[in-house]
Amino acid sequence: MAKQAKKMGRREKPEFDQKLLDLARVTRVVKGGRRFRFRATLVIGNRKGKVGVGIAKGSDVSDAIQKAFNDAKKNMITVDLAGSTISHDVTAKLGSAKVLLKPASEGQGVIAGGAVRAVVDLLGVKDVVSKSLGASNPLNVARVTIKALLQLKAPRVQEKKEENTPVLTA
Repeated sequence: MAKQAKKMGRREKPEFDQKLLDLARVTRVVKGGRRFRFRATLVIGNRKGKVGVGIAKGSDVSDAIQKAFNDAKKNMITVDLAGSTISHDVTAKLGSAKVLLKPASEGQGVIAGGAVRAVVDLLGVKDVVSKSLGASNPLNVARVTIKALLQLKAPRVQEKKEENTPVLTA
């Protein structure tokens, strides 16, 4: 048993974490019967401000997931975070899917469901309140969440005022 562990070595941590949002079997009817393929919807992120959503079809599940991972890598966005939350309220609409994201106080956690939770979690946001309105399709909700995150402006940096500094008067 110990020899096998040495052989395999240590697996290095992947660059991006991933979460499978949806896996669907799609069918094409042809003269001889049905042809099955798989469609994977995937969210990837590094939990440090980078996140992407990808979708792809493949002849088997692992092929579809690999293609979706590559698609998500191409469609990656970078978001400036304000500590553990987002900098301000933001809403976005895409098709019939609408998402509302609000910053939350420290320690409140991620109050979001489904695809919104997956996207903000892999982005690295630890405190956020959200509401998904309209469509419940995971792909559309993930895409509208990305659209909302693109609207975020960089957080303001507050300059610290130095106290007890002597004032020189002439």
